[in-house]
Amino acid sequence: WTIAVFVLLLLILRKFAWGPILGAVQDREERLRSTLESAASEREESTKILEQYRKQMLEARREAQDLIVKAKDAGTEVRKEIEEDARKEANIIMEKARESIEKEKEAALDELRQGSVDVALAAAGKLLEEKLDEDKDRKLAVRFVDDLSAEVLEDSR
Repeated sequence: WTIAVFVLLLLILRKFAWGPILGAVQDREERLRSTLESAASEREESTKILEQYRKQMLEARREAQDLIVKAKDAGTEVRKEIEEDARKEANIIMEKARESIEKEKEAALDELRQGSVDVALAAAGKLLEEKLDEDKDRKLAVRFVDDLSAEVLEDSR
């Protein structure tokens, strides 16, 4: 009896349960396949988005580098302009100083010439007053030159 009951149970299960069980297994298999396909599709999409992000980051870095280079170039240009302006201003100041020194030098030379003329006239007057002999004339001329040298040295200080 056991075999007959077992065979009968198999026939009943095959007729009523085998179809629904097989259908449930096939449905589950289809859902798994669909889920795997969906995961693969989403993975591809994620990969594309990641690649776009990397490209955007590279472009942003390039633009940042370009901006840095432009800023450095602009800074260098401004520095050169400032240096050039400073050089020009220094040259102007130096030229004015040279002109001022030259004017002062000319004024000092004029004053020295005037003083020399005055001293020469005074010496000539003394020579004419004391025109006694050649020895005295020589001594007077030497004293005059010494006095003149001393005056010039004092005036130049």
